[in-house]
Amino acid sequence: MTGTRTPARKRRTALLAAGALLGGTLGAGALMQGTASAAPACTVDYKIANEWSSGFSASVKVTNSAAATLSNWKVEWEFAGSQQVSQGWSASVTQSGKKVTATAPSWNSTLATGASAEFGFNASSSGTNSIPSSFTLNGVTCNVDSGSDDDNDDDNSDNDDNAAARVDNPYEGAQLYVNEDWSRQAAESGGEAIADEPTAVWLDRIAAIESGSAGENTMGLRDHLDAALEQGADALQMVTYNLPGRDCAALASQGELGPDEIDKYKNEFIDPIAEILSDSKYADLRIINVVEIDSLPNLITNVGSRETATENCDEMLANGNYVEGVGYALATFGDIENVYNYIDIGHHGWIGWDDNFSATAELLYEASNTAGATVDDVAGFAANTANYGATVEPYFSIDDTVGGKSIREGSSWVDWNRYVDEQSFAQAFREEAVSVGFNSDVGVIIDTSRNGWGGPDRPTGPASKDGTADEYVDGSRIDRRIHLGNWCNQAGAGLGERPTASPATGIDAYAWIKPPGESDGTGEDIPNDEGKSPDGMCDPDYEGNPRNQNNPSGALPNAPVSGHWFQAQFEELLENAYPPVD
Repeated sequence: MTGTRTPARKRRTALLAAGALLGGTLGAGALMQGTASAAPACTVDYKIANEWSSGFSASVKVTNSAAATLSNWKVEWEFAGSQQVSQGWSASVTQSGKKVTATAPSWNSTLATGASAEFGFNASSSGTNSIPSSFTLNGVTCNVDSGSDDDNDDDNSDNDDNAAARVDNPYEGAQLYVNEDWSRQAAESGGEAIADEPTAVWLDRIAAIESGSAGENTMGLRDHLDAALEQGADALQMVTYNLPGRDCAALASQGELGPDEIDKYKNEFIDPIAEILSDSKYADLRIINVVEIDSLPNLITNVGSRETATENCDEMLANGNYVEGVGYALATFGDIENVYNYIDIGHHGWIGWDDNFSATAELLYEASNTAGATVDDVAGFAANTANYGATVEPYFSIDDTVGGKSIREGSSWVDWNRYVDEQSFAQAFREEAVSVGFNSDVGVIIDTSRNGWGGPDRPTGPASKDGTADEYVDGSRIDRRIHLGNWCNQAGAGLGERPTASPATGIDAYAWIKPPGESDGTGEDIPNDEGKSPDGMCDPDYEGNPRNQNNPSGALPNAPVSGHWFQAQFEELLENAYPPVD
């Protein structure tokens, strides 16, 4: 998506209201004191940060060496080849013909004597990608200092001093880390064809920080970060998932911390993770962090007088520890320049109804302004995490009518929901979030790891409208679940869209956040030390509850506890993958 990221580093930088940093180091889009220079009156340092087959990303740092402060600074240059700018950050970067103009953002428009400003951009290219030979700053020709990394600080004690320039979309142009634990397991389990796909690292208990998440995984967070560096990755995806009283509306994924253990969550879970992420050796990695799935939405849908309410969710609403915990995580990780926080927003079959939609956006805004957090700590939102909702329903639309009646009214599958798939929901939720106070440049990740719904039961076109709305929708939908509320190890599911950056307006990425093959939970009483209990929704013989309108669970049999490897599910995901696995 386009736009420039509002600088989020309010606690860690010393930016004055005018936008000048009087000495110190450079954060994304901030100003810093430059080295003295006699003439010419400015210097430009142009670096190609990443290059791929059809394009590249670059950073540009301009230093004002003149005696006077500049207002509304502007950098211009011309490309010698076929380069074409597609997106900029920390400046408005536009192109006409071969000429490129980068104009100062309103929050950083003043360039003091001896100070520098840094911005970046993505561009397409073919053929030779030569570095421009001449730059001007407000019409004055600058000295060019390009392509060298020799000016990095020698002091590597502070992550912010060495972090790569912050970008609008951390997925854009990035090589994502392939989770080596999952990749090995997938290859050994018959999934060699997909074993190189990037999946997220899940931190679902305190011990996972050092020794890996549930099941057979053995790598801790630092192990994964080191492996990402060895792979030459630009970004690593992770999930922080250990709130007090976690997953109050389910049993399968409840956690190790009691409802009131907020201090333990902060001191023994969030703080140690932040300490590792702050290590300067990882400063060039974009850390994409999905924050506490299935937490805040529970405080909207499963509390109070609702039929779906649970005592556990009522308790977490009353004690405020979900909101406090999410706020603390956002604030703490938001202090690390190369971390991009995405808050979980559930999925369309949960939050897509009118009485859930706006209320969830407002609650997320509250959490994003709690415990020291601000909306500047939020890069975006994560939809469909560890769920099965179709990314796009190609054969029917929420606007369809059957027999003169809207499918919202006539279809029991839609049941007055405003959305039929994850992408339309995610795009609308993003707009709603901006309307309640989030920054306009937020994006959304859609987890497509298990929502392909291929196989022999996948429709190949819309059903006839000659029958009922139920017949039309049920014959047209690719999501083959029994009910939208079913979430545990769904029979018939397949791998979905492969990880892709910027696939649609407002969508930062399709991503595999839930590693395919890892169980959602078990319906059996399996002893474990992870706080996870048997859940009826994971029992194929279970007849449901109010949250799925008392429908059968649709779960596969004989599943292990959540996070552990489930071979039968993995084989089914491969078989029903869409697009198919080659």
